[in-house]
Amino acid sequence: MLENSVWKQYNQEININEVLNDFYKEEVSLSEDELFLHNVLKAKLTKKELRLFSMDSAQLEDAEIKSAFEYSDEDLEKAKRVFE
Repeated sequence: MLENSVWKQYNQEININEVLNDFYKEEVSLSEDELFLHNVLKAKLTKKELRLFSMDSAQLEDAEIKSAFEYSDEDLEKAKRVFE
């Protein structure tokens, strides 16, 4: 279902549910359906934010993320603050 998604492009082994639980720092009651969670993220985030979230969740190097978005160090820090 998510094979062609932005999420799976960067996160082959990581489940969205696991990442969101880590993000909230506690176990939260989320849907087990990865497609549903992906669609919620897709609806709430811009394409750029979803791509950044996916890349950051995959723990890609900052240099690779900056290159993909043509960000400076400062721009990347600002963009990542959205997810704090």
